[in-house]
Amino acid sequence: MQKKKAIVKGSTAKFDLSISEPGNSKYVLRLYVTGTTNRSVLALTNLKKICEEYLEGRYELEVIDLYQMPGLAKDEQIIAAPTLIKKLPLPFRRIIGDMSNIEKVLMGLDLKRI
Repeated sequence: MQKKKAIVKGSTAKFDLSISEPGNSKYVLRLYVTGTTNRSVLALTNLKKICEEYLEGRYELEVIDLYQMPGLAKDEQIIAAPTLIKKLPLPFRRIIGDMSNIEKVLMGLDLKRI
């Protein structure tokens, strides 16, 4: 008997797909920065390198400037910047800093085990 693929619709589509296909998980990442400070630029540069090397074609990266959208800091409980939030795949994670510690970022993204 052939297995049917479910068609997922609605606002939880990304979530449902990430659970049903763990090997092909798409990473949904948000990087919260404060303008174009040296630390913010460094975090974005480092994160892009990591994503291109380890998640090529399997990630969505949204960069949010807290100077332009300060309300999001409260909504997402951001206490320091830069902060990376991994929304999907679960579990939800936060990584704070300029992303220069590649080992820490990879462990936070569940791409490397201890």
